[in-house]
Amino acid sequence: MSEIVIYTQDDCPPCTFLKNYLSEHHVDYTEKNINHPPYRNEMIDYDAFATPFVLLDNEPMYSVDMDKINKAFNIN
Repeated sequence: MSEIVIYTQDDCPPCTFLKNYLSEHHVDYTEKNINHPPYRNEMIDYDAFATPFVLLDNEPMYSVDMDKINKAFNIN
């Protein structure tokens, strides 16, 4: 099974959309809100500077690729 980690921030409509989408499709995810400095630093270590930033099976996704996410979690 694939694993997804989402780096988010407050008041981020795309972050909210992605979290709601995954929840609606019963996909478990790990959320790391970058208001917490350790998570912000982790994201910056990936050279990522915008949210949502996604790690799909530990591979960085610099722009959200819904097709790739759907395929990883068998969402039709």
